Amino acid sequence: MFQTNNKYTGCLFILITIIVILISGCIHDNDEITVDLNNTIDGVVQYPPDETDVIYFGFDLRLSPKEDARIYAPFLQYISEETGRTFKIHFTPCYSSTVDELGEDVTQFAALGGLNYINAHDKYNATCLVRGLNEEGRSEYRAAIITQPDSDIYEIEDIRGRSFCFGSYYPTQGHLLPRRMLEDNNILMSDIGECTYKGSHIQAASGVVTGQCDACGVQDTLARSLASEGLVRIVAYSDYYPCSGISANKDVDPELVEAVKKALLDFDPRGEHASNLIDWDRTEMPNGFIEAHDEDYAQLRELAIRYDIIEQERT
Repeated sequence: MFQTNNKYTGCLFILITIIVILISGCIHDNDEITVDLNNTIDGVVQYPPDETDVIYFGFDLRLSPKEDARIYAPFLQYISEETGRTFKIHFTPCYSSTVDELGEDVTQFAALGGLNYINAHDKYNATCLVRGLNEEGRSEYRAAIITQPDSDIYEIEDIRGRSFCFGSYYPTQGHLLPRRMLEDNNILMSDIGECTYKGSHIQAASGVVTGQCDACGVQDTLARSLASEGLVRIVAYSDYYPCSGISANKDVDPELVEAVKKALLDFDPRGEHASNLIDWDRTEMPNGFIEAHDEDYAQLRELAIRYDIIEQERT
């Protein structure tokens, strides 16, 4: 059984903050990401870390840098103890950069949404090890379109001519699936009054909550959480598509890849390992993982090609 180390987690918060500041140049003008520097601890955290033999784990932005760090730090501690190697977070708020960093060996493993995995595989020959299991024990997830609780948007058709925001250009639940939902209801991008990309699921949802946009597309777990608090109303869900998973750089030692894969498949967030996790139910893999294969993502790949989000599959 692994134990959460508060000092270790605190250091990760500071490391995340520093990384976000240093890479802030990759954030688009409309990627509204705010980092609070007030929470600090004694000591100095260097960047890049003055350590050797560290395995870096990359993450797509989901909530906020600190929230993601708080959730994933105990998880990486579990991976470290199971494999005997030191795993640490390497975080960037840019979806496309998460793919490039994995492919270029800045990170050796990464948690990627379906579309980002497809990009990482096609561009860098990355391997998907596992897919997440949602709260229903399914290895698929959905996107949701949400609006304000008192909005006059009751069906997707009501979004025509209204403002709509996506998380970013590359996420599956934050762009690809909501776009498919709109198109299935005969709403093209040109039919939307104003379209913006906020940079993350939470920032897109914040745009709805604060009235900056009339509706948005987000991950289903976040939509349900906000709806339960009365902050938003869910207009519709998408069909199910393969969940986010964890991928490896093609040059990682095969023995380490297998050790990590075993640790992930053995991970029991609702049982043996539950007491040491923090808000793991807010992730897209609250019930752990199952083995993944590239062919699982064939339907998503076809959809991404259709929208010119990725290039035609290479022959």
